[in-house]
Amino acid sequence: MSWSESSDSIYHLEIINYSSITFLTVESMKKFLHILVLVLCANLAWGQGTPALEQLKADPRKAYGNDYPYSMVTHQLTKAPKGYKPFYISHYSRHGSRYYWTDRLYITLDTLMTKAHEKHLLTAEGEAFYKKFMAAKEELMTGVSELTQLGWEQHQFIARNMYNNFPEVFKKGGNVLAISSLSGRCVLSMSAFCQELVQCNPKIEIREQSSRFTLDGVVPTDRQNPIKHKFPKAKPKFEANRDKFKSDDSLGDKVVQRVFTSTEGLPGNPRRLGNSLVDLYTTLPSIGHEGMMGNIVTDEEIVQRWEGSNLGSYTWVFEPQYETIPILQDILKKAEAKINGTNDRIADLRFGHDTCLGPLTVLMGINGADRDPADPYEVKNCYQNWETCKASNFQLIFYRGKKSSDDILVKCLLNGEEATLPVKTDNFPYYKWSDFRDFYTAKINSVK
Repeated sequence: MSWSESSDSIYHLEIINYSSITFLTVESMKKFLHILVLVLCANLAWGQGTPALEQLKADPRKAYGNDYPYSMVTHQLTKAPKGYKPFYISHYSRHGSRYYWTDRLYITLDTLMTKAHEKHLLTAEGEAFYKKFMAAKEELMTGVSELTQLGWEQHQFIARNMYNNFPEVFKKGGNVLAISSLSGRCVLSMSAFCQELVQCNPKIEIREQSSRFTLDGVVPTDRQNPIKHKFPKAKPKFEANRDKFKSDDSLGDKVVQRVFTSTEGLPGNPRRLGNSLVDLYTTLPSIGHEGMMGNIVTDEEIVQRWEGSNLGSYTWVFEPQYETIPILQDILKKAEAKINGTNDRIADLRFGHDTCLGPLTVLMGINGADRDPADPYEVKNCYQNWETCKASNFQLIFYRGKKSSDDILVKCLLNGEEATLPVKTDNFPYYKWSDFRDFYTAKINSVK
């Protein structure tokens, strides 16, 4: 056997056959195993660091950003270090796929498309879309902001995946607390998740709560939260250099030209109308109406403008990151109580919104989301807005070692994949709980 290294640093194994006899000494076996470990580590690192634009090539719908429907794929996870077993999970999830969050989109399109139809200002493609939109209008207006069937199924999938990934946590049953925002789509997402867990094991006892009493741990910014906070806003560094980023904002204009022969006499700004049509397009997979818009918009066009839209998303999640401190405090408090024996639950579950989960990933620096680059072209390498997709979630898995009850490790999953944290470790994806706790406690205390 011999090994060669290509220009892209990927090792290739060459089998050398001498008269059908393979010679393998002890030393060569050691060398082979050592290099194999290096290769596997390199491949793992490459998978975690696949460039954003390469990911879009593989799945163009990721360009939908926070409209992207959760990818129901099971990911391979790293085995726990020898002697460690999972015993507790702390979780936060966004609600699943839903209809558009406000009726303004549907009302605007209804008004404009109807008027354009009456004035004979629609193209053939626009007329075909108009008929499909009007046929679905009642459903769309009735369903505004509500969870769809897909949203329910996403949380069923995540719950069963959690159960299958960490059976040691759930196999004996036990108590679980699930808290939700006051929004119906979050309550139903919680219900779907909890029902699936109980179907996996009827011995699991779950207390579900959607209450003003628990808002601080799931949506602290809710106006009905009796606990009032005042946190400073943060500003991403790239904003000072935003003018250096060259973006193509022509998609809205192209869409308008495909739908209307003219916009003369129609109310509103044509550019805004085009963007409204794009907004509708990215929601269609979540509500079961793919194909409604024909070729008025394409995934490839959404991909082309993604990097610019991702910049706006980064500002949107970066600025309010400190407002999610109460959620992080809730995570730390409940985990510490579990470890010291005053919390008997096997899991704490939270169901909220992208307005909390996105900023929380920045606050915690999950997968480098806190890097705050000054170069706008670098933002895509630390944050991708599809990570806050429908049903996006992160899970903290806690492991206890056999030798000591105080020997605790924690691992973070973001949307089912092992994620990095800005906490020191020599055993990724595992972090010592004491280092995790101390790091985030210090971060919280540093915010004035």
